[in-house]
Amino acid sequence: MTREITTLLFDLDGTLINTNELIIASFQATLKEFLPEKEFSREEILPFIGPPISETFGNLLPERAEEMITFYRAFTNEHHDELILEYDGVYEAIRALYEEDYKLAIVSTKIYDTVMRGLKVMGLDKFFQVVIGFDQVKTAKPDPEGINMALTLLNASQEEAIMIGDNYHDILAGKNAGVKTAGVAWSIKGEETLLTYEPDYMLHKMGDLLKIVHDEEQ
Repeated sequence: MTREITTLLFDLDGTLINTNELIIASFQATLKEFLPEKEFSREEILPFIGPPISETFGNLLPERAEEMITFYRAFTNEHHDELILEYDGVYEAIRALYEEDYKLAIVSTKIYDTVMRGLKVMGLDKFFQVVIGFDQVKTAKPDPEGINMALTLLNASQEEAIMIGDNYHDILAGKNAGVKTAGVAWSIKGEETLLTYEPDYMLHKMGDLLKIVHDEEQ
């Protein structure tokens, strides 16, 4: 029996780890510090989740973007462990995939050190052979660079890989890289939003991946 899918590439935030409240709090603190004259509602902050913060702050206040990035990262670093949460069933599903010898990687728009911190807090770091952070690529998702880098390091082909994420950047990056794609229904932006980008699969729990990869076996 051969496997059609051998390689699974994951986004981190909002996919494997519930960092939504940490990200929102970090944006709220940063925006209050640098744009005190404008109030941002929670709904106005949601579109900022997913793209690199350099892009978001560059659009909001380009002349102070670097200061905002530094402030944001300092806030995130200080409050990281207390505000991140576990998604039900993620640890068990990732462990099962690892124990079945699937190739597993992270492709994130967060810097490498912060990705590793989140993985370690949740006990997931031991399952991933490759971790690609924002500071390891020239161009972030939806550019396929990070996915292609992970595939090269894992010695895997496009045809045998799937990209899993909670944001349209993940789905588009997967399509741009020529791999299968899966959205997660627990995305803070909503399942319907992700479906408009036509992922190959929609996961309602991480355990759904096990059925998908097993069904793909020939």
